Amino acid sequence: MSTTSPTKTGPVSPVSAQPDLLYSEEEEALRAAVRDLLTDHCGAARVISRAESDTPHDLSLWKALADGMGLAGLLVPEERGGQGATHREAAVVLEELGRAVAPVPYLTSAVVATEALLACADGSEVLTSLASARRIGALAVPLHTAPGAPFPSARAADGVLHGELAGIADAAAADVLLVPAADGGLYAVEADATGVTVTGQTSLDLTRPLGRVTLDGTPGHRVGDAEPAVQRALRAGAGLLASEQLGLAEWSLTETVRYLKDRRQFNRPVGGFQALKHRLAQLWLEVVSLRAAARNAADALAADAVTVGDGPDTAVAVAVAQAYAGQVAVHAAEEALQLHGGIGMTWEHPVHLYLKRAKADSIAYGTAGAHREALAELVDLRTP
Repeated sequence: MSTTSPTKTGPVSPVSAQPDLLYSEEEEALRAAVRDLLTDHCGAARVISRAESDTPHDLSLWKALADGMGLAGLLVPEERGGQGATHREAAVVLEELGRAVAPVPYLTSAVVATEALLACADGSEVLTSLASARRIGALAVPLHTAPGAPFPSARAADGVLHGELAGIADAAAADVLLVPAADGGLYAVEADATGVTVTGQTSLDLTRPLGRVTLDGTPGHRVGDAEPAVQRALRAGAGLLASEQLGLAEWSLTETVRYLKDRRQFNRPVGGFQALKHRLAQLWLEVVSLRAAARNAADALAADAVTVGDGPDTAVAVAVAQAYAGQVAVHAAEEALQLHGGIGMTWEHPVHLYLKRAKADSIAYGTAGAHREALAELVDLRTP
């Protein structure tokens, strides 16, 4: 593991043998650098304007994050062209991206597609291009697919691929698609190759659009076996999605508290009323609990990457985080929407983007119910 920071803010923290739920100084420095960039280039007005356009992805922001700061290759070892950091650092980045509801394909390309390629023996060239941010990748598996669940695949025949795969997150921004095929292989397919069509689908979350990928006699390069690669990618995606949901929930709570302190009624701040204090205190408890669950999942994934393991503890940590994260993020965004009610209905306020992202995230990489069932199996607490 590298000890060099991807953002030149200091050495990357080593992975402890015990779960570490706290943030190191280096991780806080990374957070500050990402937050500064997002503050300058990812304001609410800019996100809203882009979400309503035909090009929801902010590729200039992606370039600044992925190329300028080197964040696209955090999970890729240095010898394979990446930064050699861990899931803990990637989780910090995702917290800030969730806090800004940033329309960039970080989770889908720098985490999910990258993790899939790390499990493949013959995907080094594509992996290096993703790590260097020269290209964007997307795993052609529906966003709602949970770790361990079956997934659809394309048909491979005579060296080309046929089929249709729907619900692919950030497919429209991808330069290369990683397509699982019925012959058991995972194929790298250029998005502009012959026979590839990506059609936009109606998506609740306008900042992470979905697409339908149609393959009609499309050439692809087999990079490895699909099952282990997809399952590794889905597990990492589910585990680190909790950090994005944490950032979203923290923004919702912070902005709501700020608003209730500023808004006055009967000559006193609205936030001074006991009923609202109770609601905010309950939400604070949920958010700090989510922080512990998300950090535990990121720490477990980081430890697994170092030991090249696939232990049940990591699966438990991911299932716990996702069994809890969705409801907290949605509750936080709903409370923010309701408690900002005094400003009236306005499309210009970003809170609706946060609620939509929270709702969409709550079914991404498995619903809370699916993760609870998986957790029950893992800890042997099956329903009688």
